[in-house]
Amino acid sequence: MELILTIALFAFSSGITPGPNNIMLMSSGVNFGIKRSLPHLLGICIGFPTMVLAIGLGLSAVFQAYPILHSIIKYVGIAYLLYLAWLIASSSAKMNGKDTASPLSFIQAAAFQWVNPKAWIMGIGAIATFTTMNQALAPQVLTIALVFFFVALPSAFVWLGFGVALKRLLKNQRQQKVFNVTMALLLVLSILPMIRP
Repeated sequence: MELILTIALFAFSSGITPGPNNIMLMSSGVNFGIKRSLPHLLGICIGFPTMVLAIGLGLSAVFQAYPILHSIIKYVGIAYLLYLAWLIASSSAKMNGKDTASPLSFIQAAAFQWVNPKAWIMGIGAIATFTTMNQALAPQVLTIALVFFFVALPSAFVWLGFGVALKRLLKNQRQQKVFNVTMALLLVLSILPMIRP
């Protein structure tokens, strides 16, 4: 039980802090509200634990054998994050009274975890820290993934809720545009540590 609480604390501290997923969730809350952003939220909350399972059950061995794959995923992830930052900065949920944009879908958000540098750091860190070689690996990895799932849900809802609350403060489209550009810049800043060798 103590190990589960330790994993939960790690999952909470890494999941509640600003990062690409949380910035995008908050932006989605501002631009699309809770209902339309739920697939995005669920994609994160299910996609990340799935990635943790894959890392823990063997993908890390592939990266050790072929380190170039890790580098490729890292740079594809950075490019994709920059693309998402551009989409956020240039988005406007309503233009001429019509919806012209849409939030990430469940599949897009789940797939994004595989190119999200913070997700990789969290996943590899959790597997390296909370597994031991003297016990069967699969149950340990499953426990870590389940804890991340149950901790991710409330953390993600907090950031989505921040976005919905902010929407009430943003009175016009100009203010929303300033918010979107600010969130895009924060998203870019969140990946700067990943660019350094």
